[in-house]
Amino acid sequence: MDRPRGTSVRLRLTLSYAGIVMAAGVLLLAVVWLFLLRYVPANAVYSRQGEFFPGRIDLIRAFVPAAAWALVALLVLAIGGGWLLAGRMLAPLRRITDATRLAGRGSLSHRIRLTGRDDEFRELADSFDAMLARLEAQLAEQRRFAANASHELRTPLAITQTMLDVAQHDEQHDTEALLERLRAVNTRAIELTEALLLLSRVEQRSFAREEVDLSLLVEEAFESLLPLAEARGISLVASGVLARTTGSAALLAQLTANLVHNAIVHNLPEGGIVNATTAEGSGWAVLTVENTGEPISPHLIPTLTEPFQRGTARVRSDDAGVGLGLAIVDSIVAAHGGQLTLFAIPEGGLRATVHLPAATA
Repeated sequence: MDRPRGTSVRLRLTLSYAGIVMAAGVLLLAVVWLFLLRYVPANAVYSRQGEFFPGRIDLIRAFVPAAAWALVALLVLAIGGGWLLAGRMLAPLRRITDATRLAGRGSLSHRIRLTGRDDEFRELADSFDAMLARLEAQLAEQRRFAANASHELRTPLAITQTMLDVAQHDEQHDTEALLERLRAVNTRAIELTEALLLLSRVEQRSFAREEVDLSLLVEEAFESLLPLAEARGISLVASGVLARTTGSAALLAQLTANLVHNAIVHNLPEGGIVNATTAEGSGWAVLTVENTGEPISPHLIPTLTEPFQRGTARVRSDDAGVGLGLAIVDSIVAAHGGQLTLFAIPEGGLRATVHLPAATA
C-alpha cells in the first residue's frame, strides 16, 4: 500500500528530547529568577561601607541576555545530542528492518544476531531470529515433503503406464492379471492420497474436540488389525486403565491404529509381540505401543517421524503402508498439545509413547 511518507522517528525523537531539555532549562531559569527576585531589592543600594548592591532592574539587564544565550546553547546541544542519541537507539531497529526486507524477498537464512545487553530491541531481534529459523526449517521440510510426495505419487503412475504399454504390445497378455495388478497399484495411490489429505487436515487443526478414552481406541485398533496380526504370527497384548483425553475421536483413532499397524508390520517374521498399554496420571493420558523386531539404530529414531522415512532395517512390503504412519501420528499428537517419544529397544523393536493432556473433570 502506497502511503505518504511522514516525519522520521529519529527526527521526532530528537525534537521530543530537545523539547524536554528546553522545558527543563526554562523551568530551572524560572526557579533561579524567582529566587533572585525574592532576595534582591527593587532598587540599587549602597551600604555604609560603600558597597554597591544591584537592584532588580540591574539584575534584569544582566540576567536576561545571559539566560537567552544559555537557552540558545542548550537548544543547540539538545538537538545535536538528541539526533545522535536517537540514531544510536534506532540502529538495532534498522538492522531488524533490513532483515525483514531480506526475509520478504525470500532470504530466510539471514540472522540479525544483535549483541549487547538484554533489552527490548535485543528481545525483538532474538524473537525475529527464532521466527526466521522456524520458517526456514518449515520451508525446507515442505520442500522435502513435496519432493517426496511427488516421487511417491509418480511411482504408481509410472508403474501403471508401464503395465499399459506392455499390455498394448503384448497380444497374449492376461487381462485378468493385468487388472488385478492395476487395482493393487491404484489402491496404493489412493491410500497415499488419503494419507496426504489427512496430514494436511491435521496440520490445519480444523477438528472438533470431545472426550476420548485411549483404552477403547486400543481395543478397536486390535480388533480391526487382528487379521493382519494373525497372518503374520503376531500376538497382540493390551493392558492398562482408562486414559481419557480431549480431542478428535477420529484422529486419535487414526493415531492408535497407525501405531499398532506400524508395530505389526515392522516386527519379527514369526512369533512377534505387540504390547499396548494405557495409563493416566500427573495431568497426562499415556499410550504406549511396544513391539519386538530387529534392532534399530538410535541415530535413525529422529528421522522416523519424517514423511516417507523408513528405518533401514524395515523392509517395504504390501502391508508396510505409504511411509506416512509415524508422520501422521506426530502431527496428530502435536495438534492435541501432546508429545510423541520413540525409543529403540536394545534387544530389538521400537517403543512409541504418546502423552496427551488428560481430560479435566
